Amino acid sequence: MIPKSGGHLSALGGTQLFTFASWLQQLRFDKLIDYLIGAAAALICIAVHETCHGLAALALGDDTAKREGRLSLNPLRHIDPVGLLMMVFFHFGWARPVRVNMYRFKNPKAGMAITALAGPVSNIVLCLIGLMIWYPVYYLAGNSKIMLYVVFFLSEMVLISAGLAIFNFFPIPPLDGSKVLFSLLPDRAYAKLMLYERYGMIILVILLFSNVLDGPLSFLLNGLLDGLMFLLKPYFHLIQTIL
Repeated sequence: MIPKSGGHLSALGGTQLFTFASWLQQLRFDKLIDYLIGAAAALICIAVHETCHGLAALALGDDTAKREGRLSLNPLRHIDPVGLLMMVFFHFGWARPVRVNMYRFKNPKAGMAITALAGPVSNIVLCLIGLMIWYPVYYLAGNSKIMLYVVFFLSEMVLISAGLAIFNFFPIPPLDGSKVLFSLLPDRAYAKLMLYERYGMIILVILLFSNVLDGPLSFLLNGLLDGLMFLLKPYFHLIQTIL
């Protein structure tokens, strides 16, 4: 009885091993690595964006972000899970907002506008730096798989950073563009609109999932990237000459 039982278990174990091995072979590990690289790039873009909001607020007199530990490039302090997934898969998303006490600014509305602008502007700068690093790495990558992964990471960082900047310029609460637009309004209208800011996220999600924003976002994203590439043309030519 023992040998038969053992033989049966061995056969079952062999079947399970074969099935598991077949399943492993069907997995697209390259695709999984692509998503992980995309997530890493998104985390960097988020951290830079939110940290710069906090730094701008601090420079203008509000230390709320500093006291709450948000002046950090540690992405875990800034991520919003849904916003992160949106950035990885669609290159547009959001992070957990940095809290700001506008009444600590000498000019509250102007301070809010500058603090809001710091985020997307920092992403444009990050995008520019990413392109400057990307080009020589791409030029030298050859067939090295590791170098190609680095190229892909830099490409994702550039795309996500540009997408994050463009997305946040839209004047829909609670995006940064709305704070800039609202700052131009009279005080009474500004205060009233800020009360309804929380409902903007519902409107934003509806617009995103109904694809209403796809056209404008893609147009502006391509325009930003084309503009940065044009700006860097002399630099690209110099790299070609050196390498």
